[in-house]
Amino acid sequence: MFKRFDPTNDVSTSTQVKASVQRGIKSEISHSHPSLTEEILDDLIPKKGGDEPIFFQHRDGPILPTLKFVHKYPGLEFTSVRVDKGAIPFLLGGANVMCPGLTNEGGEMPADSDEKPGLEKGDGVVIYAEGKEFPLAVGFMTMSSKDVRSKNKGTGIEVCHYLGDGLWSTDEIH
Repeated sequence: MFKRFDPTNDVSTSTQVKASVQRGIKSEISHSHPSLTEEILDDLIPKKGGDEPIFFQHRDGPILPTLKFVHKYPGLEFTSVRVDKGAIPFLLGGANVMCPGLTNEGGEMPADSDEKPGLEKGDGVVIYAEGKEFPLAVGFMTMSSKDVRSKNKGTGIEVCHYLGDGLWSTDEIH
């Protein structure tokens, strides 16, 4: 998605949003990533806005954190998955995550249970790789974690932002 991202042409505006809109965005982020409470987000997200993007949304998809933001705050727990080490070169090239990358040894997703379902289709995730400390990409589930495990075929996560893409290379938005 951000392979040829240019902040001067690809960002339409950088105006301050209303407080009610900010609260709605923070609420949606808290829902997508439950460990990020609105109180934590109040501390992390500047009221006046900043020069560096920290979250983004593609069309009507989930609000996702940028990798620089996730790397800057490694103690925060985002909804995440881990892919096996065989997926690393493909992920760094911007490829989507295939189901076997999540189900093979080294891959990991939240467990499905009767009390708490795992990931649902459309959920935003931060993507780590086997043996790596920091995440390599962010994206959203194209099917539920239950379907990923049962089908084990096809695209499991659509990657929206990865290390080295245009958004990663952006130092600030003008």
